[in-house]
Amino acid sequence: MRTFAIAASIAVLALGLAAPASAQSPIVIKFSHVVATDTPKGKAAEKFKELAEKYTGGKVKIEVYPNSTLYKDKEELEALQLGSVQMLAPSNSKFGPLGIREFEVFDLPYILPDLKTLRKVTEGALGLKLLKLLDSKGITGLAYWDNGFKQMSANKKLITPADYQGVKFRIQSSRVLQAQFKALGSLPQVMAFSEVYQALQTGVVDGQENTWSNIYTQKMHEVQKYITQTNHGYIGYVVIVNKKFWDDLPADVRDQLAKAMKEATDFNNAQSQKENDDALAEIKKSGKSEIISLTAEQDEAMRKAMEPVYKDAASRVGQPLIDEFQKEAKSATN
Repeated sequence: MRTFAIAASIAVLALGLAAPASAQSPIVIKFSHVVATDTPKGKAAEKFKELAEKYTGGKVKIEVYPNSTLYKDKEELEALQLGSVQMLAPSNSKFGPLGIREFEVFDLPYILPDLKTLRKVTEGALGLKLLKLLDSKGITGLAYWDNGFKQMSANKKLITPADYQGVKFRIQSSRVLQAQFKALGSLPQVMAFSEVYQALQTGVVDGQENTWSNIYTQKMHEVQKYITQTNHGYIGYVVIVNKKFWDDLPADVRDQLAKAMKEATDFNNAQSQKENDDALAEIKKSGKSEIISLTAEQDEAMRKAMEPVYKDAASRVGQPLIDEFQKEAKSATN
């Protein structure tokens, strides 16, 4: 009996000693993304890590996994919903396949003509309304991060809509992007971001659309002869977190993380334009891709060729939402 009592006492003592250490263990947030560390998103993720750990006084530890090292495009949202990862920053296009079709509106060609219009949407009531739609999927939307405006690339010159006929384009999984390239007579192929360089190199696809910073950091310009400066579409990200995980955090920790996220968002959006400008300069300097600029008439022909995409999207996202975006764009330019 005495041996049992001693053993029990030791066990209780051990539990007592373990309790404070357990209480002090940091909350781990795995933040997974699919782009390189030296992109605006990659740098902003690291900035969030720095600020979050600072503001929470070490109560939270952020583990950042860039460049699809943890999950690829198609896997990451399911991993978040299952709680295998706590935080992501997927592109707006990823939410359509999840059933939140309203986010497809961000993919419409030429709907967001400039950064001023974009800010009116993402920082206003319309942006907040879209984030709330994620709640039903067990996801909390925290912020919008810019990547930038997209350009078209291929191994042939893309100047008129006719030039796109029969060209195999890599796209993100998006009904709008499928409709966009079909309207141009191209052959869209859904493919993970991490696989694009090799697919271009080996001729699995002929072209792709992306921002200057993504083209440069993924070295796509090294395997594409021509890049047409179209600014036809926007790539942005929504920083999201597992809703249950977020709701279960202590209120003070959640507030500190929200503060860190706001500052990381400002940092990302300031970096984005600069890095796209720098990437364009580096691509020009490399001489590996010829940069093509469109005349006003050529640009107008591209816009006209893509008009049917709006009708196709309206059947899924609803015409009222498209009207709201266009209203914001009109008020931003006035």
